[in-house]
Amino acid sequence: MKKIFGSATEALDGLLHDGMFIAAGGFGLCGIPELLLDAIKDAGTKDLTFASNNAGVDDFGIGILLQTKQVKKMLSSYVGENAEFMRQYLSGELELEFNPQGTLAERMRAGGAGIPGFYTKTGVGTVIAEGKEVKEFNGQDYILEEGIFADLSIIKAWKADETGNLMFRKTARNFNVPAAKCGKVCVVEVEEIVPTGSLNPDAIHLPGIYVNRIIQGDHEKRIEQRTVREG
Repeated sequence: MKKIFGSATEALDGLLHDGMFIAAGGFGLCGIPELLLDAIKDAGTKDLTFASNNAGVDDFGIGILLQTKQVKKMLSSYVGENAEFMRQYLSGELELEFNPQGTLAERMRAGGAGIPGFYTKTGVGTVIAEGKEVKEFNGQDYILEEGIFADLSIIKAWKADETGNLMFRKTARNFNVPAAKCGKVCVVEVEEIVPTGSLNPDAIHLPGIYVNRIIQGDHEKRIEQRTVREG
């Protein structure tokens, strides 16, 4: 199977459609699939639902799709850096399903493992539990959370070999691994593609069996909030 494509637009060809559900990796602006998000913007695909830890910032990451009103709903754990997100949510233009951060990661992981739901104590007795099944285990209440099964996964990795085995760089691994596993198709952007066999098998973070398409590109790597000491 051909996995390497020449551009983000080529890698997404035939995969995008209005109303689809996309799982996106990244945390803040760290490890986000910025090139694939740009290509989705250019494609004009609309009414999208995104499962992502956050929505980027106003002019970067998923934030660029909020600007163009291409996102209908977000499943997220943190949205505090995006003024346009806040404006659309408060005005009723954008649906939001808040998830505790660990719950969101586990929902993605569960979907990737074919698990339709699981029980967790996180959120019991809060608005997170509203409308969800509650079950008692050993005298304590747990709420039912559903696994995430997305139409498409878009993630960013550091290195890939030609068969799609991936390595992530330090904290940029974040949500990328669970997001990759819960989509029907996974498209990855990387900084470098290396020959098959050149990666140490013990250092591979995500096996190529989960990866369908790969692109290599240059990345901006913005810092969300830069803090420096006085000289």
